[in-house]
Amino acid sequence: MKQALLRVPALVWLVLFTACASLPASDTEEFTGKVIRVHDGDTLTLLKSKRKHLQIRLEGIDAPEIGQPFGDESRVALDGMVYGRQVTIRPVTIDKYGRTIARVFLGTLDVNLEMVRLGFAWRYDHYSQEQALGLAQQQARGQKWGLWQDRNPTPPWDWRHSHPLK
Repeated sequence: MKQALLRVPALVWLVLFTACASLPASDTEEFTGKVIRVHDGDTLTLLKSKRKHLQIRLEGIDAPEIGQPFGDESRVALDGMVYGRQVTIRPVTIDKYGRTIARVFLGTLDVNLEMVRLGFAWRYDHYSQEQALGLAQQQARGQKWGLWQDRNPTPPWDWRHSHPLK
């Protein structure tokens, strides 16, 4: 296998390297936009330019689903924080649904962290081991803020498993 790779002409390597190096930087560069819709506690729609709407999924967190206990409260909390406001987006990746997974900032306020700190979202352990999110969750749980008022709240990933979309 190594010998076969070594036989690839230098021009092919150059073309491959140039193609990879020229991936659109705009996919990972920070940008701003106005929040025009809040779907739930971890997803919003942003107006990036006059005609470009982007669906943004808040990175590292998972909020209760609409229909799940505290789902409406979580959506209202995010809506109250960002709806109609100019926010800064720091993209991380694109998910399988085409949503931009990102950190969202309102000025210097880390909205993702704030949703966990207020008890309206979990740190999404499957995708994030970020210590700040974990500490914020511990604080919210200890203070019984938001969803932590419930004695035994169901994480959204478990709730989705027992309530599949029809």
